[in-house]
This record gives sequence, C-alpha cells and structure tokens, in this order.
Amino acid sequence: MKTLTKEMQSAITPQQAFQLLKKGNERFINNLKANRNLLQQVNETSDGQHPFAVILSCIDSRTSAELIFDQGLGDIFSIRIAGNILNEDILGSMEFACKLAGAKIIVVLGHSKCGAIKGACDHAKLGNLTTLLDKIKPAIDSENTIKENRSSSNAEFVEKVADLNVKLTVKAITERSPILREMIQNGSVSLVGGMYDVGSGLVSFYDEETFEVDSKILAEESLTK
Repeated sequence: MKTLTKEMQSAITPQQAFQLLKKGNERFINNLKANRNLLQQVNETSDGQHPFAVILSCIDSRTSAELIFDQGLGDIFSIRIAGNILNEDILGSMEFACKLAGAKIIVVLGHSKCGAIKGACDHAKLGNLTTLLDKIKPAIDSENTIKENRSSSNAEFVEKVADLNVKLTVKAITERSPILREMIQNGSVSLVGGMYDVGSGLVSFYDEETFEVDSKILAEESLTK
C-alpha cells in the first residue's frame, strides 16, 4: 500500500474516500491487512502528510480508527474523545483537516457498549467528566421510545442513545461550522455517521435519511446550545 502523496490525495473523491474506509473495515473483519511498510511510511511522511479522511471516535481502547479501517501512517486524521462528543476544539481540528490539509470525508464513529454513553445514561458525576457527559444529554433526552429503566442497566436504551448521539453530532457539525457546511454543500467533503460493533469489528454506516431527526427534538436540541 502506497503512502499518500498530495497528488494522490487530490485525486480522491469523497465517495472514493468512503469506499476506502469501507474496504479497509472489510479487511479488518476478515483478519486481512493491506501490505504496507510502516517504517517506510515514517520516512515518506516525514516532510508532510496528506490524509484522505478525518474520523471522530471514542477513546475506548477497542476503537482505534487506524486498525478498524486498516489504514497506515499519513492516511487519516484521528480525533478521539470519550463518547465521540463535539466541541469547538474538535470542530477547529476538523476545519484544519478538511480546509487546509485536504481531507475528503468526515466520519463520526460511535460504538456499542460505550462507557461514556453508559455514564451519561446514569447521570454520573466526576470532576471534569461531568461536563463532558453533559454533552451527551441531548441524545438521552431525544430517545423517547423507552419509558422505563432509562439507565446503563438497559442495553437497548444505551445503544439507542449511542445511535442518536452520533446522528445529533453529525447534524451539529453542519450547524456549528460554516466552513465545513460549505464544503459539504459544494461536494468537496462528505460527512457520514457510523457505529462500530465491539463484538464483531463491523462498522455500520448510516444512510443520509437516518440523519433526519424529528423537528421537535431538533428544536429542543438547539435550546441546549
């Protein structure tokens, strides 16, 4: 597998970038790896980097984006934070990755059995973690199909909140970053959400239609910002 050059990066379309990630995950779940020389890539990226994707995922030790998508050095920007939440610093990092460094796709990647989601569902309080988990609250409030046992002991509730957390984050990126919104609208960058199954290794990507959230929920979400 060749190290990405600026010319190679420029030739990749957002749709091709999406396919590169999908094929990488297929290799991962089939216990295959692209043939690459990482030490050679260290040398070849020493003077610059030209990643084709930026991935926002959780800090969970099982969810390394480079491994999940079978990518090498210089291939992806990896942003990791508990609960794959969004803040101004992360938005700024995404703007750098796409506008200045040329990435072609943004992926918001949640995962099953997420500890941050469980903590938020239980309204956990612990130092600065409290502020982070508060950013997951809109997803908890938006989940209105489960009326009882809305805690981490209910696995179905946890997964539904994790799903909504990704979808609301995807929507928030376009709402809170005019730079990224313009790039997405003009087709130079694509934005997609997905969920990683820690049991199988499979990444399931969402269709565009799944980003549509009830207008009432969105109105309530906007009030929390």
